[in-house]
Amino acid sequence: MLDFLIYDAKVAVLIAVFYLFYRLVLSKETFHRVNRVVLLLTAVMSFVLPLCVITMHETVVVAAMPAVEIGEVQAVVADKPDTPLWQIALPVLFIIGVVATLGYTVTSLANLMLLIRHSEKHRQEDGVVICVTDRKVSPFSWFHYIVLSRQDYTEHDAAVLAHERAHIRLRHSWDVLLVDTLTALQWFNPAMWMLRQDLRAIHEYEADGEVLSQGFNARQYQYLLITKAASIGGYSIANGISHSTLKNRIHMMLHKESRRSHLLKLLALVPIVGTAMALNAETVTDYQYQTPQKKQIIKKGKKAATVKTDGGNEIVVIERTVTPQNTDPVEMPNGMEVEKTKKAFDVVEQMPQYPGGPAALMQFLAQNIRYPEEAHKAGVQGRVIVSFVVETDGSISEAKAVKSVSSELDAEALRVINCMPNWIPGRQNGEAVRVKYVVPVTFRLQDDDKPAVSHVKLGTDHKGKEFEVMMDGQVVDAEVLNSINPADIESMHVEKAKDGQPKDRIILKMKQKK
Repeated sequence: MLDFLIYDAKVAVLIAVFYLFYRLVLSKETFHRVNRVVLLLTAVMSFVLPLCVITMHETVVVAAMPAVEIGEVQAVVADKPDTPLWQIALPVLFIIGVVATLGYTVTSLANLMLLIRHSEKHRQEDGVVICVTDRKVSPFSWFHYIVLSRQDYTEHDAAVLAHERAHIRLRHSWDVLLVDTLTALQWFNPAMWMLRQDLRAIHEYEADGEVLSQGFNARQYQYLLITKAASIGGYSIANGISHSTLKNRIHMMLHKESRRSHLLKLLALVPIVGTAMALNAETVTDYQYQTPQKKQIIKKGKKAATVKTDGGNEIVVIERTVTPQNTDPVEMPNGMEVEKTKKAFDVVEQMPQYPGGPAALMQFLAQNIRYPEEAHKAGVQGRVIVSFVVETDGSISEAKAVKSVSSELDAEALRVINCMPNWIPGRQNGEAVRVKYVVPVTFRLQDDDKPAVSHVKLGTDHKGKEFEVMMDGQVVDAEVLNSINPADIESMHVEKAKDGQPKDRIILKMKQKK
């Protein structure tokens, strides 16, 4: 859910930037169709652009490593931390806002449809249905329906019908439905609400322009708008003649048409979109390992020979008879060797893979590792590094702890590695080969799981010398000592053995409880 909230925040920023561009550059122009398209694209593209991630790949060539470390698996004896309160409250608040906004829109739509259903319907030749109601409502349209009060229908004002028919012909209802739905996801964004209001105003500008283009008297039509503006409002989701600010509509009718050259202002959108795409781009680094140089295998010859390599080096082969039992590498005078057995590669062209990928491997290790009980009680923790070989058939062999912590933790790490299912083997030049892998397994205890006092075995110290522990004048055993809280110890000192006292003593004085 947090990922979606981050995405929605990016959408809010884009809507604010695009809407600011519209208000500063286009809102005063008379390109009503263009302005309508810009506002609709602002609403839609703001939701699309954050999903368009340009991925740039950067290839880095690195030298071959002695072994491949796939990650770190931790065996932790602790509960997961509690989720912060804000990560719970923020999604809940967002969902409440979405439900409330959608609820208002659905309620308005339901009331509108209920009104149309119970009205008196008159189907026209052009497919428009005029719905007459006895309620006092201002004329409005919704898709192919025009809703009029009984009085407006009786007056049969041609300008009113022309205005509402313009809304239907220009499909303004689809715009309203789309923007109201997107507003529910941006209910917290003031720019979205202002965009919604300006889009409704443009709808009215377009409808007014259609009416005047049919030859209606401008002064009479403006007087009609003043009359209808004082009437009862319609429905928020519908287009009506009384919608929008009357002063702005009359001003737009009297405004001189904008020059076509002003459309060049739209080119300012190009750097805005480019900047948004650049900020959302990401770079992926592809690591390409250098293919290890092939060691030239020289078969047994009848005489000594010298072989030149591409790098200018020479391999001097000494005549030697090798029996079938001799599988040891042959040492060359210049330090190079000729392989007589198949060795495991460190890096190959196609590395071996656990079935399901690294995520499945991590899940397998995390589910199967068990913290040894003795190590847990003794508070032993650390990282065991295990090296193993993936054979040509995918099986695991030669598992060993190259970095040890304790015998218990080493044994547990090796146990889990050896019980892994077969891997997909690695390949070099299209042939399955043996490949080394390294996996670090970390055993870690949380602070609450660590023993308060190190477990000691009373009787002898690390040098084998006998001693005893006295607490407040009484000799105690290891069980009592391990049960106390170190914070309750007021003082502690060692008393060496004297005549009549065969053992050294650790004297503890505890704090007096209030």
